[in-house]
Amino acid sequence: MSGRLRGRARAVTVVASCLVLLAAAVVLGARAVGREPTVTLLANWTGRDEANLRRAVIEPFEREYHVRVDYQGSAAESQVLGADVEAGTPPDVVVLTGPGELADYAGQKQLQPLDGLIAREDFGTSWATPLADGHVYWFPLKADLKSIVWYPAGTGEGQRRAARDDPAQWCVGMGSGATSGWPGTDWIEDILLQQHGPRVYQSWASGKLSWRSPEVRQAWTTWGRLMGAGTSEKLLRRTLKTGYAEASAPVTATPRGCTLEHQASFIRTQSTAWKQADGRYDPSAELIPGATAKDSWEVSGDLVALLHATPQAKRLIRYLSSPAAQRAWADAESAFSVDTRARPTATGPTWHRTLATTLLSPAATHCFDASDAMPPTVRDAFAEATIDYLAHPAHLTSLLTTLDTLRSAPGRTWLPSVCDQVP
Repeated sequence: MSGRLRGRARAVTVVASCLVLLAAAVVLGARAVGREPTVTLLANWTGRDEANLRRAVIEPFEREYHVRVDYQGSAAESQVLGADVEAGTPPDVVVLTGPGELADYAGQKQLQPLDGLIAREDFGTSWATPLADGHVYWFPLKADLKSIVWYPAGTGEGQRRAARDDPAQWCVGMGSGATSGWPGTDWIEDILLQQHGPRVYQSWASGKLSWRSPEVRQAWTTWGRLMGAGTSEKLLRRTLKTGYAEASAPVTATPRGCTLEHQASFIRTQSTAWKQADGRYDPSAELIPGATAKDSWEVSGDLVALLHATPQAKRLIRYLSSPAAQRAWADAESAFSVDTRARPTATGPTWHRTLATTLLSPAATHCFDASDAMPPTVRDAFAEATIDYLAHPAHLTSLLTTLDTLRSAPGRTWLPSVCDQVP
């Protein structure tokens, strides 16, 4: 994931609530008296990413359609959105990484269907997934490939194999603020996919397969062996105290502190270390013990959804789903679009071109990040469980039992499909 944002605020202060209501009143008042049409947009891009978004996407839209975009970038967008929804002042358009969270909002009737606004076939079923009611409620603005292991240029195949079996040679950082633990969920999801294939993966990600099944348990224990779970206090401290974005820093240390990192495609441009070390990649299937799946890839994305179907909001949705906007945002971020009409150019580094080709390949199976696709309560408990397991691998049975109880609880919204094709 660009970094993933999870959970919802448990409390909102009186002052913050008043400010939210006041801001909403100002926006609504401006619309009512016929001033410049405005669309409100909430996403997680801040700093350089926000500057890129404004230059490559927002400003061209404003010039062409004479609609102002009131953009709010927040590193805690899930909490902000939850507070806004509770206050009755949600944005017009939101970008989230989790289809499970969006499905939850759709179940609450907070999202508007995108029928007639986007062409579902332009993105594929794992990206624009219809819910049980037959409607599509989101589409990807940006995509990432996750079934990847990065290594420094010049590291031979034999060296990579040896590093795989040495827990200290894995660059791992579980820290991510309130969402800590998600790098561990990525690991377990990918191991399950590579060991047992898309059919088992989809059954588990859609809430049908028990967490206590042999397949899921094997994924956890495989990860535990690779990480040396419970064997080294020093390694555990490094893993738990390091933020995911800094995990690759030891790659450039002298002597080198780690060699391999299992991380999504976005880390290649976000990590200074992988730029300095000229990061290359192997498909994770080449390094995961017991992998049997063929050309199967875990993916993630930043997903656009509509909360208020105003004319200007619908215009923004159409624009963001267009090849021009998709290509502009991908170029600005050195990122990827999975719009079949926005094919990658033949220029750029080899690693970027090959990843872009894999994301669009009709021969490959693409399965959305399982934890992102799960109901938020299950997703968050999964992330917390990965941290517990690294410190206390003997807790595994208890952790899986708890997760299975959450899976079986009534009232959960599960996606019917997370893979674009299941052999």
